[in-house]
Amino acid sequence: MDRKKFIQTAGAGSLAMTLMPSGLWAAGQSLTAGSKARKLTILHTNDQHSQIEPFDASNARNPNQGGFARRASLIESIRKTENNVLLLDSGDIFQGTPYFNFFGGELEFKLMSMMRYDAATMGNHDFDNGLEGFKKALPQAKFPFICSNYDFSNTMLDGLTIPYKIFNKNGIRVGIFGLGVQLKGLVGKKQYQETEYLNPIEMAQHYSTILKTDQKCDLVICLSHLGYDYTGEPDKISDKDLVKNTENIDLVLGGHTHTFLKEPQTLANRAGKNVLINQVGFAGLLLGRIEYYFSKDKKIENIAWKNQWIDDQIIA
Repeated sequence: MDRKKFIQTAGAGSLAMTLMPSGLWAAGQSLTAGSKARKLTILHTNDQHSQIEPFDASNARNPNQGGFARRASLIESIRKTENNVLLLDSGDIFQGTPYFNFFGGELEFKLMSMMRYDAATMGNHDFDNGLEGFKKALPQAKFPFICSNYDFSNTMLDGLTIPYKIFNKNGIRVGIFGLGVQLKGLVGKKQYQETEYLNPIEMAQHYSTILKTDQKCDLVICLSHLGYDYTGEPDKISDKDLVKNTENIDLVLGGHTHTFLKEPQTLANRAGKNVLINQVGFAGLLLGRIEYYFSKDKKIENIAWKNQWIDDQIIA
């Protein structure tokens, strides 16, 4: 594939798509076309693992599926019909194909920037080229990395990530923080150096309280690379554990365990409030889409979703 032509293709293209919710979890009645509600569209990926091109047609598990260019086309088509869109990633952008071996992550960041990602968090494989490799690729990322439980104070990444970010979408304040998995045992000490891992549940409660209470955010999202569920492994903290032991989070967009959820899962937090958790597998095979409808006074009225497969039906 011609690299220059591919990069140009990945930033363009269009495809009309109508959301057909595969499920609805709502706090109120369904909305009509004349509703005064404000709509927020959240698109998300996780564990892309440098899968720039689609899987080959002969692939046993995912024939002719995935591909950055196809995803770019789908995202562009959604932006043509939706006014308030956030595009987010939950880590492990690096590692998995020769593209990473050759370009060291710069190509992934460049293409994500062309797709206009709004934010991402770091996964364990994003440390595979060490802090030096991540820093070298970082100028190609025109979006922030949000890391709330990795303390980079004594490393070369000090000041290059942020603990949270607030987006204003048509008056709706959306607060986002990010959590990473324990690096010890997954990543060599040489790769993460003096990066300090902080308890994700404690950091989640800390930053979600800041965002919801102090910053008055209407929606709080956690970009998580903790993993969806570790039944039978009590020493590991999962997204399910995170939700059960915190409050103020509305949505967890997960990664790490490559979990293909047919639809977002609902779990009660420690205050008894429902929280959504979603994860869309790995390798860019799916684009997660969750739509929040807010009332005039910025209360959540309805939520709709569809985890969209990326395949050859999407024209790039």
